[in-house]
Amino acid sequence: MQFIPSKNATIIVVDDDPGIRASLDSLFRSWDFCVETYSDPSELLDTGLPSGDCCLILDIHLKTIDGLEFQASLEQSGINIPVIIITGHGDIPMAVRGMKAGAIDFLTKPFTDEALLKGINTALKASHDRRQIAQERTNIECRYEQLSAREREVMALVASGLLNKQIAARLELSLITIKIHRANAMKKMQAESLAEFVRIAEFLGIRDETITRYHQNG
Repeated sequence: MQFIPSKNATIIVVDDDPGIRASLDSLFRSWDFCVETYSDPSELLDTGLPSGDCCLILDIHLKTIDGLEFQASLEQSGINIPVIIITGHGDIPMAVRGMKAGAIDFLTKPFTDEALLKGINTALKASHDRRQIAQERTNIECRYEQLSAREREVMALVASGLLNKQIAARLELSLITIKIHRANAMKKMQAESLAEFVRIAEFLGIRDETITRYHQNG
């Protein structure tokens, strides 16, 4: 299914040319997007990012900072926003540097509306996917907090590939007790199968590192 950006998505423009800012603002609003424009990256940092899907249209040649340096600083600061780089004087090394740093697209002025919209669609999909993953992790972590210490221990051992009887021997508990702990943990984590239970554990990075993967002895 083709991704259709939400009309509530926000396009952020950082460009020190007021004419470019005004032109892009008008264009994006004609596409029914929310728009924020800034002449300097510090203004964006002071304001903060929108809570919904968003992407950043970033000019390379800014008065106060190189756009690529600002892109790198965002990543180093843990600010995760898809970036489309625009420039009037681009070259291959710049493009390579920007793309290696995670830019969604690199557009040289003048670019077509179609090229820009395609890049925005890709960027907003990336933003949407990242937010979904972040929300999924938050939900899973909240469920994991509901597990008892023993249920967490059993979950880590299951994720390490041990069978119920092996877990029982390792923890010096009865087989039925291990089965109860595992069943309770799966229910709390909303895992409908053992495979999903293990997937959730691996998503959280939970496993007993002292056990070799799929160790079957004991």
